[in-house]
Formats: sequence, C-alpha cells, structure tokens
Amino acid sequence: MARVTDSIDIDDSDLQESFVRSSGPGGQNVNKVATAVQLRFNARESRALPNDVAIRLMRIAGSKLTKDGVIVIIAQQHRSLERNRDDARQRLFDMIRQAAVRPTIRKATKPTKASKTRRLEGKKRRSDVKARRGSARYDD
Repeated sequence: MARVTDSIDIDDSDLQESFVRSSGPGGQNVNKVATAVQLRFNARESRALPNDVAIRLMRIAGSKLTKDGVIVIIAQQHRSLERNRDDARQRLFDMIRQAAVRPTIRKATKPTKASKTRRLEGKKRRSDVKARRGSARYDD
C-alpha cells in the first residue's frame, strides 16, 4: 500500500510491473540484465481514485494513456532495476497528486464604474492625439 495523498492510497496489486532490457546507460550490463521498468496502472477501473481525480489523471497522462484507460510509464534512466522502479512509481504518484488538486472555478466579474470611466477617458485622449496629426491647413 503506497500513500499518495492524505485521501488516496494505491494498493500494490493495482500496479503491474514488467522488466525489459534497457537502452540506457550500463555498458555490458545493458545486454545481460532487464533493468528497464514498464509500470501499468488502470486509472479507469481503480477503486482507489475518486471519479473526478481519475478523469483529470487520464487527461494529464496524455500519450501515456491507452484506449483501455491504462497508464503506461517506462523508466530506464538508471542502471539499477530498483532505481528505475522507484522512478516509475514516483512519476505515477506525481501525476496522481497533480490530478488530485481541484481546479479553481473562475467567477465572472463586472468592471467598476471608475474603471470604465478611466478606459473611456484614455480612449478620448488617444483619439484627440490622433486627430491632431492631420496635415496642416493654411487658410489664406
């Protein structure tokens, strides 16, 4: 059981890990040992996530999301399997934390009477400046 936020705990059985050979650093070790981690998390069917968080998580996941609602994270940056495993889990948990934050709803406001007056006075001043730019007239 991994604690992601105060209200969200992800069970280890919800996470599916598979280990493949990495293309990253490691020299000869890369050719022998499967150190890259593919972490799969089914966001659509997870009971640990509230519905609104799951919807935001799927939107945040972007190209990491499959058509079935499974988030696939591949970690192969480090030489060791454990560090790649921790990296993949941390990236998933960061995405869940980001999705758990409820967006603030913007309330529509009206401009004050003073701000309308200031705007119109500024427009009038600018109009006068432009009107005086015309060609000079000579009345003979």
